[in-house]
Amino acid sequence: MTACPALLIAASASGQGKTTVTAALARLHARQGRRVTVFKSGPDFLDPQIHAVASGRPCQNLDLGMCGEADARWRLARAARDSDLILVEGVMGLFDGTPSAADIAQRFGIPVMAMIDAGSMAQTFGAIAHGLATYRPGLPFAGVLANRVGSERHTEMLKASVPAGMGWFGALSRNPDAALPERHLGLLQAAEIVDLEARLDALADALAATASVDLPPPVEFADVPPPAVTPSLAGQRIAIARDAAYGFIYPANLEQLRDLGAELHFFSPVAGDALPACDAVWLPGGYPELHATALSANQALWSALRAHVAAGKPLLAECGGMMSLFEQVTDKLGETHAFAGLLPGKSVMQKRLAALGMQAADLPEGTLQGHTFHYSKSETPLRPLIHARCQDGRCGEAIYRLDRLTASYVHFYFPSNPQASAALFQKT
Repeated sequence: MTACPALLIAASASGQGKTTVTAALARLHARQGRRVTVFKSGPDFLDPQIHAVASGRPCQNLDLGMCGEADARWRLARAARDSDLILVEGVMGLFDGTPSAADIAQRFGIPVMAMIDAGSMAQTFGAIAHGLATYRPGLPFAGVLANRVGSERHTEMLKASVPAGMGWFGALSRNPDAALPERHLGLLQAAEIVDLEARLDALADALAATASVDLPPPVEFADVPPPAVTPSLAGQRIAIARDAAYGFIYPANLEQLRDLGAELHFFSPVAGDALPACDAVWLPGGYPELHATALSANQALWSALRAHVAAGKPLLAECGGMMSLFEQVTDKLGETHAFAGLLPGKSVMQKRLAALGMQAADLPEGTLQGHTFHYSKSETPLRPLIHARCQDGRCGEAIYRLDRLTASYVHFYFPSNPQASAALFQKT
């Protein structure tokens, strides 16, 4: 067993400021010279980017559904061995979903710090804190933190309302200048927030004024080694699009490809980069519709990808990556742009969320767990190879295959089946 202080940051609902508070805590402790490792519960791509900047260390996903318990156990064990503090940002409300953030806390014995949006309340803060702490027997509950408080007097009222014996982790005031900016899929990507470092420091300063910088008590984590992986991609070069349009990449996926022996080469379609010499290509999800003009102009890249697929080489395209392979993409303003043309049809941005949730894909290579979250709808005459499965058994996203090209709205989590992931990229 390895002991390391740890907290799971939860809330009563989505949109309460969990990411802001988690980033503030990470920054606060990192500035004390501590090695802080942050995990994000759920399949989020954007929050981990913020936490990586706040802590100065990589942030990975930890989810009992998509990632699985075994994956979570060894990643927590690794973090415990080389960290002074582990923070886990929960997903949605503390008890929402199956499995929930509370399930993670109980499964691994991680104390819960409940973050409560106190912007429009006073003593009711204590009642909500009491409910979150006692709703589920056996939940390790450490205390509360108030978010979006209005003044010092407001903070004093909130603190006084907390039940006796419950921990107080401080308060963050309403500060539009320090807030993290958002768009339709969540927060802006870390690289797009030009003053992110200053915002994080402002949040840490505000938290330090009302909270202790002491570490929480240590948690015992089992010493679980990482799974053994056969390097079936040894000697292969994988080209990966990574920029403002293609930024939805699980850090664990990159780590998995390297463990499989692959050599990774990143390129930027938005910047006009050519396709690197490679054996396989991965076009992750992101925001191609926001960079449609630049991407549409990069016809040399699309021509190279068409030649790549015609040569029988593997190409995996996920969500925004798949959108880019259609003949046309219509953005949220209704403007239509010519794209790659590797797949017949078009993608059209919608005003409302089109799909959300965990899904599993029973591919010929093996079953891969993943997640879907998109505002576009795609129209194509192609017949799907298969459909993914939703957690409740409903039919999920269509998965298309042309030669070695695999495309769908599903973002795969490669560690859920390393050899199936490897097979998607392997040379024939």
